[in-house]
Amino acid sequence: MKKHTKPTKPTKPKHTKHAMSYTIQSGDTFWSIAQKLGISVDALQAANPGVNPSTLQIGQVINLPGGGNNNGGGDGGHSLPPSNGTIPGSTGGSPGGGDFVAYSGPASAYPDPGQWASYSALWDQNSKLMRFNASDAEIGFIHSAIETVSRDSGVDVRCILCIIVQESGGNPRVVATNNGVRNPGLMQSHNGVEFNPQDPQGSILQMVRDGTTGTSSGDGLKQLFEKYGN
Repeated sequence: MKKHTKPTKPTKPKHTKHAMSYTIQSGDTFWSIAQKLGISVDALQAANPGVNPSTLQIGQVINLPGGGNNNGGGDGGHSLPPSNGTIPGSTGGSPGGGDFVAYSGPASAYPDPGQWASYSALWDQNSKLMRFNASDAEIGFIHSAIETVSRDSGVDVRCILCIIVQESGGNPRVVATNNGVRNPGLMQSHNGVEFNPQDPQGSILQMVRDGTTGTSSGDGLKQLFEKYGN
């Protein structure tokens, strides 16, 4: 005789006296929870300052920030959360697609940024490729780092993303190259930091900073834009 068990229902956010809470389920990461509930990874991390996103345990209860739709929906993918509009290059642009065109020469020979593919289109396409070499949590850290550094440096967020894809494919553990100078990390910076498994979020953020704003050993995108105009 077979024993019938009731199917497990998805965990829904629970109201407490002071805040919303969520119980960790199998396979959950901060990134997947944020996508499911319509909130940002940054807001989720800010609501849980004492929680290590890399060591979540099934049954663990975490806090939820306000502002999410909390409907348990979403497809669990890596679509870009809405931008607050203060990140250079995060709004506007085309949906992408079309033929490949190579550009070279001075800045005047390149198309206006308004003609570039939108950040959301670029992220949606390239975050899927990152899954070959990075966990959901690490992809969330990369996304957060790109936006943070773009906001701080003024460098177009699409440029940062595209250099990461070009240099490492979004693989945090990419091997450093050395052609006279050591080039480590997501953006193969000038003698910057490498991935630290003991501090994945911090090291990913620093790798993006090194490639964008430079290191003591060499320039980043910000200095190169200022020098060459493209």
